[in-house]
Amino acid sequence: MAARRTSPKDRPQPARADHVGALLLTPGAGSDRHQPALVAIEQAVAPLPVERIDFPYRIAGRKAPDRPPVLLATIRAAAAELVARAGIAEDQLVLGGRSMGGRMCSMAVADGLPAAALILISYPLHQPGRPEKLRTEHLPALDVPCLFISGTRDPFGSPEELTAATAAIPGPVTHEWIERGRHDLRGSEPTVAAMVAAWLASLA
Repeated sequence: MAARRTSPKDRPQPARADHVGALLLTPGAGSDRHQPALVAIEQAVAPLPVERIDFPYRIAGRKAPDRPPVLLATIRAAAAELVARAGIAEDQLVLGGRSMGGRMCSMAVADGLPAAALILISYPLHQPGRPEKLRTEHLPALDVPCLFISGTRDPFGSPEELTAATAAIPGPVTHEWIERGRHDLRGSEPTVAAMVAAWLASLA
């Protein structure tokens, strides 16, 4: 079952009908572009152009993720390619993904990559059991609409922790919660995809 909780800033920004032109999706550290949630999202938002990418370490068959500069460079390159292929403006591209992939997308946008919005599924706020090590330094630089979808039992960040952390984001923030969901949100792919599709439609 899914529950919706919103922040006071959960108000879509005014946008043109063509504000969202394409969607770039990135996987979590332990998976690839075929991650079920990413595939489900692509199907749910059709006919919106969608690109699901792999990071270099996955392509090379390695298990350990690349360092952040490599991950960020991969996202920037994929974003430029998708913008060109879809024939859209840079700020019409929505970026996001699961866990590490979503976090890297948010860091890229905070660092200046143009975007229409961010979709952050199972955002890894901190390592399990390490709530003092928050991954929040870049959040105050996010001035685009952000959708966070997480399980209420995610050890990488509780609803209370994530809601408190995202209060630092100046752009509009929407939180969607999968009741009893853990970090992998296994079995909730259709629900996650429906949440993303509905939220993207609200930006138009």
